[in-house]
Amino acid sequence: MIKVFKNIALVVFLFSTVSSSAQNTSSSPYSQFGLGDLKNSLLPQNKAIGGLSNGFRKPGPYSNINLANPASYSAIQLTTFDIGATTDLRQLSKTGVSENSFNAILSHITIGVPVSPKSALSFGILPFSQTGYQYKNSGTVGGSKVDYIYSGDGGLSKAYLGYGFGLGKNLNIGFNAAYIFGNIKQNRSTEFPEDLGALNSRTTESDNISGLSFDYGIQYEGNLSKTTKLVIGYSGNNGNHLKARNMTVTTRYLKDFAQGNESPALDSTFFSEGDSRKLDLPVSHSLGFAFQKTDYWMVGADVSYAKWSAFRSGAANPGLNDTYGVAVGGQFTPDPTAVSNYFKLVEYRLGFKYDKTYVKINDNDINQYGLTLGLGLPLQSSRTTFYRVNFAAEIGQRGTLESSLIRERYVNLTLGFTMNDRWFIKPKFD
Repeated sequence: MIKVFKNIALVVFLFSTVSSSAQNTSSSPYSQFGLGDLKNSLLPQNKAIGGLSNGFRKPGPYSNINLANPASYSAIQLTTFDIGATTDLRQLSKTGVSENSFNAILSHITIGVPVSPKSALSFGILPFSQTGYQYKNSGTVGGSKVDYIYSGDGGLSKAYLGYGFGLGKNLNIGFNAAYIFGNIKQNRSTEFPEDLGALNSRTTESDNISGLSFDYGIQYEGNLSKTTKLVIGYSGNNGNHLKARNMTVTTRYLKDFAQGNESPALDSTFFSEGDSRKLDLPVSHSLGFAFQKTDYWMVGADVSYAKWSAFRSGAANPGLNDTYGVAVGGQFTPDPTAVSNYFKLVEYRLGFKYDKTYVKINDNDINQYGLTLGLGLPLQSSRTTFYRVNFAAEIGQRGTLESSLIRERYVNLTLGFTMNDRWFIKPKFD
């Protein structure tokens, strides 16, 4: 029991860490639109197979937490703890000019706890969206050069509690209730780089966003033979509502452009603390399947849709696109019973994804596609505790060079640690 309380204390500490660090971890000009770069509720196990999740239950000997379809929680047989970190290497290109960036973040902390042989709870925290960008346009005012600088930072986090259970022999149902919270700042600066005595100005709009969200999932699991099965899954939500409170402030400052040093704000010329407004999130649907030979292999595909054209920020319609996505992937373990050959115990994963994002600029849809791959590496375990390291990589592209737009090429690397243990299970003998 002492071990359990120590583990819980560690989880509470890590929860506070990931909550405070899940901000400003994007370097994409496209993150200025909507709520920023949306992050799917996927752990490395799912990211490595293209994001496949609707038919994902328990393809191997380990219990996994599949947040994207909470019906899968009913397959959790041991208390499961999963923590991970991710890095993003990104190259932004426009008309022959390129810029590289690097970001890293503690990506998720999740726990799954079996309640009965056919049901389990799951809770945790992970990023919901990320905002981070900066770009500059230059012009002249009265013969003097002026730079207009646009930047943004921040993001939203998602703390969730979910439950999944089996209904009859083949049907599984689950749901997640989540609290979404965070802050997004957007800055507009006007600077005069050739006039050292000029006062520069900056307007900062800050949105504090919070609210509840609900999503649900269904999985039907049927045996095709004694060793193979088919899982058909669906997940979605009926639209959620968040609240945002805006604060806008305009300040003036001096800047040493040779050194890049900026003075503290000299004064404020405008301040406004607006009333809260409602953010209407869209209805979303996702459907998929997975064929699997338990412990050996699994292949499947997902399709998804979200009606982001219905997104509203108060009464304003920001003109976002509806989103569509396709994910195809699978994993393979050569011999899960191998004793002397470690590499036959490894889970090898591969996938492909395509997303039509909600961003549209100058009649150009901003699409994204990527190749994913990964490994599930078992570690030395005890009789009651099992460990695995999951690695996922995504190599992809978003945007285009057409119409003077920006093309992003990126490599995302995610490393996760999974532990299966017998927490909270009362021993039969004392």
